[in-house]
Amino acid sequence: MTKAARHLVVTGAGTGIGRAIALGLAGKGTSLTLLARDVERLEATARLARARGAKAQSIACDIRERKLVDRAFAAAAARFGPVHVLVANSGIGGPNAAGPKDRFDDLVATNLVGTYSCLRAAQRHLAPHGAPRHFVVIASILARIGVANYSGYCASKSALLGLVRALAAELAPSGVQVNAVCPGWVNTEMARAGLEGIARDMDVSYERALEVAMQSVPLKRMSEPRDVAGLVRWLVSKDARGVTGQALDMNNGAWMG
Repeated sequence: MTKAARHLVVTGAGTGIGRAIALGLAGKGTSLTLLARDVERLEATARLARARGAKAQSIACDIRERKLVDRAFAAAAARFGPVHVLVANSGIGGPNAAGPKDRFDDLVATNLVGTYSCLRAAQRHLAPHGAPRHFVVIASILARIGVANYSGYCASKSALLGLVRALAAELAPSGVQVNAVCPGWVNTEMARAGLEGIARDMDVSYERALEVAMQSVPLKRMSEPRDVAGLVRWLVSKDARGVTGQALDMNNGAWMG
């Protein structure tokens, strides 16, 4: 299998970590399929990827709808061929609380069930056995620790680690590597929204909320999306050919397992 045939799919590629991952994987000899609900943002990522020499297509897809996921992966394979890499990054964040406005179902439907649908759809369109194949799931530090009022997010991200281990064992006989990445604070729109919520709850400035958040981070910094992209790029490289069923942490020391 030549490098020119390599087909990589990135979900949630319109912004933040997903965009950084897509661009980190882009280059001559790569074909990228980018999935998300917002096609305008996806197309902005696709243009940047093409500028780096990659072929790129955008497909609108709400991963909560399994039929839409199946159609999206079928369309991706029809244009760029079988899938070598899936980076399942799509997800939603934020708190939830008991009551009529509880978001638990939507968090689980998106982060866990939607990711599962993407993994199974990619499996049906995998490149032949013998070519390197990788599934990488973007989880979270909150798969490791509990945070008050974030039960839906914590539960969905924790469940992803069990899903990764089970699929790694299931797909190992065919040589597919399945791993997760657990970022801590990353400088994205989602993180900024979370910090703004902390600031409101504490009745302090955004800058003070950030300072408080960094008190539990030994390296006293947030990661950048490109940092996570670099870890993903390593996971799908030949250097990581013995790594499967693992959850790799990038949290600047905030959680040490």
